[in-house]
Amino acid sequence: MPGAGQLSPAELRAASMVSNEAIATLSPRVKWQQSYVTEDKIFCIYIADSPEDISEHARLAGLPVDAVHQIGSVIDPSTGEQ
Repeated sequence: MPGAGQLSPAELRAASMVSNEAIATLSPRVKWQQSYVTEDKIFCIYIADSPEDISEHARLAGLPVDAVHQIGSVIDPSTGEQ
C-alpha cells in the first residue's frame, strides 16, 4: 500500500473495519492478531488454517496482498538467554 504510513487514524480505522467484516465471514479459519504500518506497507499477522484463507480475506476486504508467508518459528530476546 504505497503511502500506508501517511494514512490518517480514520483511514486506518476504516481499513480495520473492512478487515473485521471479511474476517467475520471466514471465522474461525482466520484470526487477525495485529498489523504493523510502515511507510509503504502494512504487515499483518494472522492465525489461519491456510495461506489460501489469508488470500481470501484480502479478496473479500478489497485489500492488496503481495505475499503470504507461513511462520515456522517465533523467537524473541529470551530465545538468546541461557
